[in-house]
Amino acid sequence: MPTYRPQQFNLRTAIAAMMSIAAVGAGQFYVPSATAQTAPVAPQKEAGVVAAIDKVLAGAHRSDINRARDVYRHPKETLAFFGVKPESTVVEVSPGAGWYTEVLAPLLRDKGQYSVAFPAASTRGLENFKKKLAEHPNLYDKVVITPFGTPDKLDIKPQGGADVVLTFRNVHNWLNDGMAEKFFKSFYDALKPGGVLGVVEHRAKPGITIEQSKKSGYMTEAHVIELATAAGFKLDAKSEVNANPKDTKDYEKGVWTLPPVLTEGDKDRAKYQAIGESDRMTLRFVKPAK
Repeated sequence: MPTYRPQQFNLRTAIAAMMSIAAVGAGQFYVPSATAQTAPVAPQKEAGVVAAIDKVLAGAHRSDINRARDVYRHPKETLAFFGVKPESTVVEVSPGAGWYTEVLAPLLRDKGQYSVAFPAASTRGLENFKKKLAEHPNLYDKVVITPFGTPDKLDIKPQGGADVVLTFRNVHNWLNDGMAEKFFKSFYDALKPGGVLGVVEHRAKPGITIEQSKKSGYMTEAHVIELATAAGFKLDAKSEVNANPKDTKDYEKGVWTLPPVLTEGDKDRAKYQAIGESDRMTLRFVKPAK
């Protein structure tokens, strides 16, 4: 057997990944590493996936504020790297105000399935999220909401299992709750064999402590990989699509100093806006097929 090593992706290769999405079982997809065997995909089908994501990103339903953040969040390249396509069954964990909901719900509405695992303790957040869904029922009417986060609310598996579980900039919050290990195990249980866990997280400099991560909002790649592999996942690839070398990661008030929060208010506002949003790791894990 060949040695299985994670790939390092940059922006160019992440975009190229859209054109090499391979099927893994019926209705289940992910972008494999270079060592995996890739089934050929018809060019027409590849083009259809690209066109579907482009159409959603250009949709009038997306707020101007959210659209302006595409330059930092790279939604098309990120979803391509994680292997999301219109036929996928996807669970997004802790969707916040619904930034990725604006992309995923319309993309998956007709041929796939989009579920959100929403923090059970966030009553106001859930109320606001439901209001957002009500604004465009023609796009958001099939979104499934599952309470998540307390010890008795860890089952987020959709019927038949998920092809992809996604979470964006959330792992540092789970350190404070002491639930990170249990959460990653629930992601593992939610996926079909061969399914993908996609994680985007604020990236710390190597060597910081857990307490420093809690305070700053930044986590080391090593810690996130440790949490995922302890739950049974295999690291399949890394991408630099959401990297930001301008982020110095040394702010007194942590990652929230940067946009979009700008917790310092007008103090050094131009400086932080020039830096942009945080430097982020983008990691693709796979649940072993056997």
